[in-house]
Amino acid sequence: MKGYIKLRKEIIEILNTKLSKNLYYHGAHHSFTALDVCEHYLKYENIKGHQAKLLRIGILLHDIGFIVSYENHELVSSKIAVKLMTKHDCSKTDIEIVKNLILSTKLPQKPRTKLEQIICDVDLDYLGGNNYTAISNQLYKELKIFSTPEILKDWNKSQLHFLKTHKYHTNFAKRFRKPRKEKIIKELELLAKENVKTTHNVEKEKVMAF
Repeated sequence: MKGYIKLRKEIIEILNTKLSKNLYYHGAHHSFTALDVCEHYLKYENIKGHQAKLLRIGILLHDIGFIVSYENHELVSSKIAVKLMTKHDCSKTDIEIVKNLILSTKLPQKPRTKLEQIICDVDLDYLGGNNYTAISNQLYKELKIFSTPEILKDWNKSQLHFLKTHKYHTNFAKRFRKPRKEKIIKELELLAKENVKTTHNVEKEKVMAF
């Protein structure tokens, strides 16, 4: 992939310097963690070479739009991706693939290709991970700053609904993430039945903790 190293270096620099410090979930750490997690998917799904590079660039760029806007960040990210990749002389075909990778992460996810399936699962990998509660807490903390009270109303209920309606797409996620996600759902359903409510305040940030 032409310009890969320089492009990747510039994206990382932007993520490290231009994202708001209040992005507790969508900060640079999310993109870098996703990049690390991606390697497991690449190996299991047997994605190599040029395709693997496109996916890595897509992951690094998928939330870069937050430097401009919290709303419609996928669309903004795709536009920034086109600009950066054009600057580094990437082919039109590669630019279109990465653009579609970014747009495929918009909820509800509707991936059309194998690479789009992988980036979608990587983006929401935490739903079936051991650190689900901690990351969910960070998302809630972020939304208290950038979202509206209406969005946060009945947060626990909405998150449980999201978990139940979400579907993984890749063989890797179905094997290694789906079982844990189903366990989380059962535990959260039990908490809901027991009417266990968690108080959110400055000193204690927990969402449906277990």
